Amino acid sequence: MERNVTLIALFAALIAVLGLVPQITLMSGVPITAQSLGVMLCGTVLGGRRGALAVLLFLVLVFLGLPLLSGGRGGLGVLAGPTVGFIVGFPFAAFVAGLVVGQWRSAPVALASFVGCILGGIVVLYGFGVVGMAWKLGKTLEEAALLLTPYLTGDLLKCAIAALVTRGIEQVRPWTLISRS
Repeated sequence: MERNVTLIALFAALIAVLGLVPQITLMSGVPITAQSLGVMLCGTVLGGRRGALAVLLFLVLVFLGLPLLSGGRGGLGVLAGPTVGFIVGFPFAAFVAGLVVGQWRSAPVALASFVGCILGGIVVLYGFGVVGMAWKLGKTLEEAALLLTPYLTGDLLKCAIAALVTRGIEQVRPWTLISRS
């Protein structure tokens, strides 16, 4: 139990630290950040349930007002912007990424992690993001989805990085890869 709580807190901190990487905001109003990489790693390393809990802990801290989102944003006001769908989708993205890694044990961990990150960190997260952007920007779902196309290359790169980090953890400290235990 203590180990789980510690790892959940550690990965919530990882997401916060990745928010220190300078953001780039495109005209859609949604910034390019490294925090979605942290969300993916929560799932691939901790598994679906624990990964989602780590992201939820991070979000609770954000909603309490701590400036942990990229650009130093925090508080309930973050739910008023075009990033609302992404913020709400973070725990679901981590859960799906972890679920894929945990269930697809016949595949090498790097492949399972990459596919899990694509399904969770892109498909699921973009699904929430498109709905949030369409709602906040007054666009159709198709228009909002088109606004996200510039982000796809970077997010695929984050999926590859998460897969490599997860594989590295498996090689160096396999007992810490909870998603596969």
